[in-house]
Amino acid sequence: MDFGIELRDIFSIITSIICGGIIGFERGYKNKSTGFRTILLITLGSTIFTIVSRHGAGADDRISANIITGIGFIGAGVIFKDKMSVLGLTTAAVIWTSAAIGMTAGIGYYSLAIVFTIITWIVLVLVNKIEFLIGNLKKSKVVNITFADHNVDQLLWLEERIHQLKLNSKRLEVYKTDKALCAVLEISGTRTDKNKLMVEMLNRADIHDFH
Repeated sequence: MDFGIELRDIFSIITSIICGGIIGFERGYKNKSTGFRTILLITLGSTIFTIVSRHGAGADDRISANIITGIGFIGAGVIFKDKMSVLGLTTAAVIWTSAAIGMTAGIGYYSLAIVFTIITWIVLVLVNKIEFLIGNLKKSKVVNITFADHNVDQLLWLEERIHQLKLNSKRLEVYKTDKALCAVLEISGTRTDKNKLMVEMLNRADIHDFH
C-alpha cells in the first residue's frame, strides 16, 4: 500500500472540505437555495472524482472532463426565468466555481485551491456593495405595465410623470389584451427617482400590475 498517495489524497479531501465550507457558509448565510451542505458536497464530490481519475488506469482524464458536464446540469437546475428577469445565475456560477476548486484540490494544488476560494469569497461578499453602488448610478430598467383598462390617457400621464421626476423613458412595446392596455417601458435615471416613481405607481388605481 502506497501511504504517500493516500496521505496526498487525504490532504486533497481536507482542503476541499475547508474551501467548500467557506463558500457554502457565505451562501447559507445569505439564505440562498444552494447553501452550505450543497456547496460543500459539490466541492468534495469534484475532489473525489478527480482523485479517482488521477488513480485510474493510464491516468484517464475523462472522469475529470465529465465533472464539468455534470456540474452544468446542476447549475442549470437553479436558474429560473421570472417574467422579465432571470434568477439564479450567480448561484449557478458559484456551483461551477466550487467544482473547479474541488478539482484543483483533487490534483494536489492545495495552496491554489485556497487562493481561489478566498478570491471567490471576496467576490461574493463584496458583490452586494458593488451592486448597490452601481444601482445608485444612472441606468435603465425595463418595466412591464398593465393598466386597468384600454384608456391610452393612463399611459400618457405616466410618461409625463416620468419626465417630471427627471427620468427618461422609451416605449419598447405597447399592446392590448382583451381587458387592458399594456406597455413595456425602458426607464433610466437614478435609483432614488425610480423608487419615487414605483411608489406612485403602487398607489395608482388605474395601474393594475407592473414588474
